Amino acid sequence: MILIERRGEAFAFSNGSMKVIRHSVETFFYGLSVKLLPAVTVPETRCSFRVNSSSHNLQISLGDLLQFLWKRKPKDAFCIVGITMIGLYPKDSWNFVFREASLSMGMGVFSFARYDDNFYSQSYAGRLKKRLQAKQGDYSPHHQHAAAANLQDVSLQTHEIGHMFGIHHCQWLSCVMQGSNHLEESDRRPLDFCPICLRKLQVSVGFKISERYKALLHWMEGDQSQTSGPEEATSCQSVPHFSKPTEAFQTSRLWLNRCLDILGKR
Repeated sequence: MILIERRGEAFAFSNGSMKVIRHSVETFFYGLSVKLLPAVTVPETRCSFRVNSSSHNLQISLGDLLQFLWKRKPKDAFCIVGITMIGLYPKDSWNFVFREASLSMGMGVFSFARYDDNFYSQSYAGRLKKRLQAKQGDYSPHHQHAAAANLQDVSLQTHEIGHMFGIHHCQWLSCVMQGSNHLEESDRRPLDFCPICLRKLQVSVGFKISERYKALLHWMEGDQSQTSGPEEATSCQSVPHFSKPTEAFQTSRLWLNRCLDILGKR
C-alpha cells in the first residue's frame, strides 16, 4: 500500500487534482493500492520554516517533514509520500530542493511549488504580501490556489516513488528514472520506465507487463470518474470536473500501443 498525504494549507490541492494523483500512482505502480490521507496544515506538523531570501516565498524544513512522516507511517504501508505546494529546504545553507525520498525508510516529500508558472512573480499565491518576522506556529499565509496535476507532477511522483523501490537513476535508456538538474531537463524525461527499470519494478510488485500497459492506456484515455467507486463518486459530486492532460499523453499512448502489439495482447 502507498499512502499519500497533503501538506500545507488544506485547500492547496483540490479534490480533483488529488484524484488524478491517486489514480496515476495506482496505475504506474500497478498492483498496489493507494490511500489518500487527510490533509495536514503546517502548524499541525510543528515543522521549522523560513522565508527564502531570494524568492521571498515560504519554505518548510525537509528534515522535520520526513520525521513527521516517519511517525505517521503504518506498519502495513510500503511507503508514505507527502506532497505540498510550499517550498522545501534541507538545511539553512541550501537555497531549496524539489523533493527527497528515502530508499531504505519508504518515505518521501515532494514540493510542486516551483512548477507553478507564477512562482517567481509578484502574483504567486505563496509569496509574502508583507515583510513580517515569521513566528513558529503562525504559518498560514498561503492563499488558496489549485495545483493542477500535469505531466510534471506525474513524472515527478513516478520518479521519486521509483527510488523507494530501490531503483537508482537510469543511465541506460530514455526513462522516467533519469536524473535531472533543472526543470527543462526534467521535462524531457518520458512518463514511464524503460524496459530495464520496468523489469526491476516488476520483480518488486509482481504485475503482468501487458496488464499494466492496458491499465496505463485506460488511465490516459479514460474519464477519471469511471475508475471511482460509488462512495467516492458520491462524495465528489460537488467538486468541479478535473480533466487530465490527455492530449499531452499522445507519445506515451503510441509507445504503449506498440508494446501491446509486440506482446500480442491487444
